[in-house]
Amino acid sequence: MPLKTVNGVDLYYEIHGEGKDVVILNNGIIASTATWINQLPTLTPEFRVLLYDMRGQGQSQKWQAGDPDYTWDTHADDLAALMDALEIHAAHIGGISYGGELTMVFAHKYPERCKKLVIADSVSHVEPQLRAIADSWARVAAVGDHELLYRVTWYWNFSEAFFKEHYDFLLSRIDAARALDLPSVEQLCRCFLSLDITDELESVQHPACVIVGERDMLKPAHYAETIAARMPNAEIHVLPGAGHASFWEAGDEFNRVVRNFLLAE
Repeated sequence: MPLKTVNGVDLYYEIHGEGKDVVILNNGIIASTATWINQLPTLTPEFRVLLYDMRGQGQSQKWQAGDPDYTWDTHADDLAALMDALEIHAAHIGGISYGGELTMVFAHKYPERCKKLVIADSVSHVEPQLRAIADSWARVAAVGDHELLYRVTWYWNFSEAFFKEHYDFLLSRIDAARALDLPSVEQLCRCFLSLDITDELESVQHPACVIVGERDMLKPAHYAETIAARMPNAEIHVLPGAGHASFWEAGDEFNRVVRNFLLAE
């Protein structure tokens, strides 16, 4: 299992493809490197793709009692240190949801390490309804019930149409949710609630591709519109019919948009 000890934490990572330019993809909040499986065939012919689990996610080191609380600055410093360890000076940086939010934080803190940015189904601040949702996830994680956490979160991540077509598949994922480290999930949720970077976005000068599912209930399109309006060199793409997990629900269109953006001169 490839691990790097950076910034005081063991991070799991994978490198795919042999392209000259590197694309780094940041995971959603309770996701892992495995969630990008549908993007790799599109990106690896032209790019070297770095996938990794943030602290608390997947196969990376988990939070333990007595550890410092997770912060956005810590996540950004972790990524910078991982890039140093892998001798990657600068890369295209992207992510979905929590990963897209880290992308913005990272670009603001480490602009020289970024080329182009991909920000999918993300927010730059947390409004009251979203705050209530994320707080409920943190509280359920603190209870320690894996299935309850899955059942509290799953319907926010997919459109009604996706539920109708893939309900049995979604039910089958309950067992996979048992692998989550719930104290770490609570930390990730609490970190999310501290996000407030909207006023800093005007300083992020990188070309940015902002993507959102048309039917994203968790982080509706007005958040993406705010991000695209505040970033000087951003474009926005709304994926018809897709919910919050737009890279799954509208994978072909998501991949087409990202590939064209990254390859454009």
